[in-house]
Amino acid sequence: MENFELNELSSKWLESLVIDEINMEETGVVNFNDHIDPTLNLEDSSIDLVESLRSIFEFHIQKFNQLRGDTSKHIKIFKISDTINDFLIFRNSLKLVVSRPSKDLISIGFMNNSGNFFQTRNSEGLQTPDVFHELKAHLGAFNKIIWKYKGEEVDHQALVKFYLSEFIKQSAS
Repeated sequence: MENFELNELSSKWLESLVIDEINMEETGVVNFNDHIDPTLNLEDSSIDLVESLRSIFEFHIQKFNQLRGDTSKHIKIFKISDTINDFLIFRNSLKLVVSRPSKDLISIGFMNNSGNFFQTRNSEGLQTPDVFHELKAHLGAFNKIIWKYKGEEVDHQALVKFYLSEFIKQSAS
């Protein structure tokens, strides 16, 4: 049996149902199909994934900064303006950008101080042909959204460990 952790994100859908029901009572407008619309599920899932990644990054960045001590070497995290929840991580002229170009796609890539994106490395240490790594949403049974990178399901902790390690190594000076 799959381990399932109950938390605020896992019950967000229930809050939406309550709001929909209250709106239905107040307006008289009934919508019986929005819970099966994959478009709405994709939007919510992509927002949730970026928020989850940001929370994990923030936790580890805070720990790194505490252990590092020297404030001139600290890593900073910023929200990207005019977006729902995109963010970037910054240190020593290097940026790691996490963005949501569409509801079914999340891109992650490195940018230098002049605004140019450059190729990331893979787990073998070789540069990939892609400037961005792209996480793509796949719709499973019962509208379950599964986020994958090159066909493999994404583990949030592993993703953050990989990118933050690469960021720290590349931004050290």
